[in-house]
Amino acid sequence: MTQRKSEHAAERQHAQDPVLVLCGTGRNGSRVVERLHARGHPVRVGSRTGEPAFDWEDPGTWDAALAGVGAVFVVCQPDVGAPGVAAAVRAFGARAAAAGVRRLVLLSARGEELARPTEQAVRDAGTEWTILRTSWFFQNFSEGVLLPSVLAGELPFPAGEVREPFIDADDIAEVAAAALTEEGHHARVHELTGPRLLTFGEAAAEVTAAGGPAVRYVPVTAREYAGELAGQGLPPELVAFLGELFAQLLDGRNASVTDGVQEVLGRPARDVRDAARDAVRRGAWRP
Repeated sequence: MTQRKSEHAAERQHAQDPVLVLCGTGRNGSRVVERLHARGHPVRVGSRTGEPAFDWEDPGTWDAALAGVGAVFVVCQPDVGAPGVAAAVRAFGARAAAAGVRRLVLLSARGEELARPTEQAVRDAGTEWTILRTSWFFQNFSEGVLLPSVLAGELPFPAGEVREPFIDADDIAEVAAAALTEEGHHARVHELTGPRLLTFGEAAAEVTAAGGPAVRYVPVTAREYAGELAGQGLPPELVAFLGELFAQLLDGRNASVTDGVQEVLGRPARDVRDAARDAVRRGAWRP
């Protein structure tokens, strides 16, 4: 009985420990921060401007950011599968475990083989772990890498006619908040998608139909797109990585829908049509 009381007391204490949200001012992290605040859970925003500051490229900032934390939402830059990221996450996981962190929740990508070493690093950290493998975020059209092209009215991208179950980033945030604060997610991989398959052209059409910019999707080759990225001044190693990444993710391997959102949240995933209307209401494509 005494041991059981001690375990319950420890669980209650963990429930009050702050959650550290890495990249907490970014597209995904900021949404998770909002959901945790809505649950009344203490949050520590992990960013270079946070208090204390957190910088993936400066391990000297990690220990202060981890002090007293119960769980961490792990968002990697520039991508979960980028060169060097798995080693950084492995080192961070060891620091987290030593600091007494109970749980790590990793934002990963569905179908991205390059991300598997990073996922394994989280599994090996010695804490509870959960992995969220997500499909393409619809918010890439309104907040992410595709936004400049959408605003310009022409979206060149090497996706051909591949169909993708685009997911609303708000759904990812709700699942993440649940995995960070609730029991029952340890040692689980949640595959998260939207409710239907669309080509990139059809997704672009949803932007226009919702009242966003009139945008036309233009399929291009991987080489043409790599040349465009290089023209934007991206380092050659990043251009090469993105070329390999897109070749993986856009080969049709993800052309299926999962019930991951339903399983965690007890409701269907939100449709991109709703996400597009929300983006219009927020002024995402306002000049």
